[in-house]
Amino acid sequence: MLSMYVLMCPCITDPALRAKGITRDDDIFCFNRCIERCERFGIEIVRMPCPETIFLGKDREPTNFAESLANDEFYELLDELEAGARKVIEEKGEPLCIIGVDSSPSCGVNMTYATEEKTPGRGAFLSRFPDIKAVDVTDFCRYKIYLAGPLFTEAETDFNLKIHDFLEEHLLDVYLPQEVGDTSVTRHKEEHARIFGMHLAALEDCDYIVSVVDGADADSGTSWEMGYGYAKGKTVISLRTDFRCVGCHELVNLMLEESSVVVRKKEDILKELGVPLL
Repeated sequence: MLSMYVLMCPCITDPALRAKGITRDDDIFCFNRCIERCERFGIEIVRMPCPETIFLGKDREPTNFAESLANDEFYELLDELEAGARKVIEEKGEPLCIIGVDSSPSCGVNMTYATEEKTPGRGAFLSRFPDIKAVDVTDFCRYKIYLAGPLFTEAETDFNLKIHDFLEEHLLDVYLPQEVGDTSVTRHKEEHARIFGMHLAALEDCDYIVSVVDGADADSGTSWEMGYGYAKGKTVISLRTDFRCVGCHELVNLMLEESSVVVRKKEDILKELGVPLL
């Protein structure tokens, strides 16, 4: 790879390119988080052209491929735009992925309006690149991890840091509680409140919680964080490298196991998170 970059559907950086009336607040949130992720990890954004804007104009009504785009003129435009994108790839090397927007007749990743009903598959433009990984913006924008775990011994903090670094290597932004605030036994109540507030804000902002649940019993603070995240509808992944079990059919406390997915190796965290592997 000559450079770390993504090919991005242009409406992510300029929602005005979308058809009239289809952009919601949730879309803008996803678009902004997607751009933030690229900025956080120094990923260059290379905007792809918008075939629909070029062909139908900027102030267009929502449509589908069969109704407005299934003609020779549009196919010729796609040929031209594909050639331009292939030239970029030839010069820069293969991108991490193409970031598309599901439902788009041109740039859908998993679903597209090929007709009046959404159908599985890529849009007309993205289907020209079957050799390149494509990720929907709603998946790419989910990258913030809250790493919950015991943090009271050198061994614990070193292990947490190891998991932190492993996840960040996969372009995941990890909040590590042990790096926040005074860790001494003499800290004041005001510091307690400040640390609690920072952890709570990070739990609210994160997309996933990864918890370390080694030991005879899971750490009490970790258990609270897991429960809070579960109640908020967050995906919780528990890592237990400890070979001991708490019961015949339990790796860890029943309540923690039922509210999370328990994995035994750090490599399995990525599979269970469901984040696109870049």
